[in-house]
Amino acid sequence: MNLQYGFGKTIASSFDEAIEKVTQELQREGFGVLTDIDVAATLKKKLNQDMPPYRILGACNPPLANQALRAEPSIGLLLPCNVVVRQDDDGKIHAEFMDPYAVLALVDKPEINKLAGEVRERLMRVMQAL
Repeated sequence: MNLQYGFGKTIASSFDEAIEKVTQELQREGFGVLTDIDVAATLKKKLNQDMPPYRILGACNPPLANQALRAEPSIGLLLPCNVVVRQDDDGKIHAEFMDPYAVLALVDKPEINKLAGEVRERLMRVMQAL
């Protein structure tokens, strides 16, 4: 998976194992999961619609987020970094990562671009470790 706004890969595991592995690898790179949105459960509850498992993890690296907020206080509108773990209709599991360059380029500040590069490198290492 390569989009203008993200990157990812297919993982050979169960959905629950993928969530666990993604969370562990994020922690190794200094990220915590601030939010965990179960999209499938929400759509079932609110719309009575079924869909394969789909979770959005809001990942945050506090030291890097602090640097970003000091450089641009309104950057919180673009945080945290979203990571999607989803199962497709064929049962394959995908881990997909927001590309910090795509989102943080909106700020157009050199110090933010530098941070975006560091965050992207860390998220790429997470993806590669899966």
